[in-house]
Amino acid sequence: MSAERLPWIAEDPASQRLLELAQKVATAATTLLISGESGTGKDHLARLVHELGPRRDAPFLKIDCASLPPNLVESELFGHELGAFTGAVERKLGRLELGGSGTIVLDEVAALTPGAQGKLLRVLQERTFERLGGTEALRIEARVVALTNVDLNAAVASGHFREDLYFRLNVLALTVPPLRERRADILPLADHLLAALRAIHGHPGSHLSEPARRMLATYAWPGNVRELRNALERAIVFSRGDTLDPTDFPDNIRAAASGAAGSIAGLRSLEEVEREVIAATLEATHYKISRAAEALGISRKTLLEKRKKYGLK
Repeated sequence: MSAERLPWIAEDPASQRLLELAQKVATAATTLLISGESGTGKDHLARLVHELGPRRDAPFLKIDCASLPPNLVESELFGHELGAFTGAVERKLGRLELGGSGTIVLDEVAALTPGAQGKLLRVLQERTFERLGGTEALRIEARVVALTNVDLNAAVASGHFREDLYFRLNVLALTVPPLRERRADILPLADHLLAALRAIHGHPGSHLSEPARRMLATYAWPGNVRELRNALERAIVFSRGDTLDPTDFPDNIRAAASGAAGSIAGLRSLEEVEREVIAATLEATHYKISRAAEALGISRKTLLEKRKKYGLK
């Protein structure tokens, strides 16, 4: 899968900054920590980092740490030799070995037991491991990417996560903002997800009505992208025609969006505020574009584009 086929919707400035950082860390071999609320797309970002880097043609393996039984963690990660324990009827290669020179993603890394955390720390420090029951030291060639929806700083402070492991994981770090903090992404994401869901459910004509688009744009999305996808899928299933209206969406989304719409009545749009700020800055700098752009924290090119967009002199 190429990066072109694995898009990261980045219309919002927060997402654009995250994408820029992802492109920078993609070429590194260093351990990467990706944090963010549940449903924000951490695993998707991990895959994107893999596809953007030199390991794109090597394996990409994801390990769900929360679902691994404590007694199987070592066997799953390191593998085992024939006869290493009761039931080990053949040699098994672990995920660290199967990952080759690719990427190994540790999803929900905070769910690892203290014992497993200690073993992972040793592996990350020494970059070597042994299969259970084996004596051969095997070197890790894969890049390790850890995902967490837990505040690891707080977990360290409470004694639930090893501080030394946290520092080992937190060499390079990316934080995926929740959807409510990148609102410019909501509708482009909805359109992208809807295109995929149309194909899955055989509804090629399904599209969002304008009231539905306004509703989606004002909702806070506590479940983030996952909740958005589920809401769109429900709407497709329950709609009576090709047009998806607010009534096709869950009651909680309609109610919350209706309340938010009422509370913001009379407020100015973001574009109105932006136009006013740019106009005031241009006037204060006597229309010196470079100085105005610097004061606004944007490039000269962007300022010229916005000046034209808003019809400013």
